[in-house]
Amino acid sequence: MRFSPFILLCCTGLFAIFSSTISKSPVLPLFASYLGADPSGVGIIASISAFTGIVASIPAGMLSDRLGRKKMLMFSVIVFSTAPFMYLFVSRLWHLALIRFYHGFATAIFIPVAMALVADLFHKERGEKIGLFSTLTLAGRFMAPLVGGSIIGVMGFNQGLGFNAVYLVCGLTGITAFILAWKLPEFNPTLKGGTEGFSGEIKKKNLSWKETFTAFKEVISSRGILITSIVEAAILFAYGTFETFLPLYAVKNGINAYETGIFLSAQVLTLALTKPLMGRFSDRHGRRPQILAGVITGAFCIGSFSFFKSFIPLLVLSILFGLSLSIVTSATSAFIADLSRKETHGSAMGILGSIMDIGHTTGPIFSGIIAAYFGFEKAFIGVALILVAAALLFRTGLIIKEEKPS
Repeated sequence: MRFSPFILLCCTGLFAIFSSTISKSPVLPLFASYLGADPSGVGIIASISAFTGIVASIPAGMLSDRLGRKKMLMFSVIVFSTAPFMYLFVSRLWHLALIRFYHGFATAIFIPVAMALVADLFHKERGEKIGLFSTLTLAGRFMAPLVGGSIIGVMGFNQGLGFNAVYLVCGLTGITAFILAWKLPEFNPTLKGGTEGFSGEIKKKNLSWKETFTAFKEVISSRGILITSIVEAAILFAYGTFETFLPLYAVKNGINAYETGIFLSAQVLTLALTKPLMGRFSDRHGRRPQILAGVITGAFCIGSFSFFKSFIPLLVLSILFGLSLSIVTSATSAFIADLSRKETHGSAMGILGSIMDIGHTTGPIFSGIIAAYFGFEKAFIGVALILVAAALLFRTGLIIKEEKPS
């Protein structure tokens, strides 16, 4: 049975993100502590791969414009399939730090290049297809902690053996992603049309280095692309605050750990189930109004956490916040693709990936400082104000046409 290139790409994304996620959730902080890290050391180890994403996403996108999407995807899945086995030989924290830096290249390259490839393949259905791809990666992100946590729990009699078992599973799923990516046909983003850009042979029509840097300059100077990337960074800033501090806020107010886990699971499930629908909605009704509505909804939800302390209201707000994430992120990537030429989709998605990683990384830092001095309630309100500011920036600063032929 032959699968379409898009289905192959989605399946690759499922296994790749499962592999990436199981390497860190919940095993990474436990492994770092096992090696002797204090809480600040655990935080530093956890942030290293995110730092890799910030610095590597833009070059990865540019190189995919220059060298082709498949070459960069293959580089990323090589990292996915080799890094997990390195954890088996870790005995010092600095070993773990180096491997996390290397492993971070996998997702930093894969996500923007895969999103650029989806954008290359589709135009009228771009939002829906990006949503479907994101849903498959979210499925991997959702299942990985359950599998990793179960393995560690079953092997609680030998903690070191449990860690090794998790990283073996991580490696096997990384190898699966490699095999699936290998089966992808070559694709040249400079060819006209959609799936007819695929071929079993490599086509030597990629951009020159001069054209690549000219294309990047074109993308980085686009007001629409930068403002839309900032808006996505803002919503991920809020998401970083939500996933880090809502559990602490809930426990502080007498909600047990099991119920707190339901908040996070409900948010992820809402995001995964609604992204294709929201992407299709943006295809049919326009990206800009949807992005604006999603950011405002997110601001309402994150700010409202400050006013409720019981299970049901917090659950409802968690679901609505997941919906707001879906509304925004299903449209932003497609909108950025709309605003860039097919030859520059990689650079555009790289810029989006780098800026959104900055937002996701800095959210817990900013909110943690506010929470330490003024309490969780003020931290949630502060994030809500940032989202309101992002909505105003998007509404007043984006004086451009919504759609641009790619």
